[in-house]
Amino acid sequence: MKVIVLYRPNSEHARLVERFLHDLRHQHDVNQSSIQMLDIDSREGISLASIYDIVDSPAIVVTDNAGGYVQSWIGSELPLMRDVAAYSML
Repeated sequence: MKVIVLYRPNSEHARLVERFLHDLRHQHDVNQSSIQMLDIDSREGISLASIYDIVDSPAIVVTDNAGGYVQSWIGSELPLMRDVAAYSML
């Protein structure tokens, strides 16, 4: 499984997202390499947002290893850390 975080690094939600990911890594022993952080306005971010029909940020998208959609959370209401951690450890 892959966890992809799409957000705007220079937005009002950036600190919330970065703190969430920092705490996720430390509280749930999630490996840094299992989470990919992308600027939603970058070329790759725009492409992934289009593929997974993401129209708002921040967004957390879980895919299988082949890129197939599994789960997503969109908007400033972030999911529970344990839910994201469960996907990142598979």
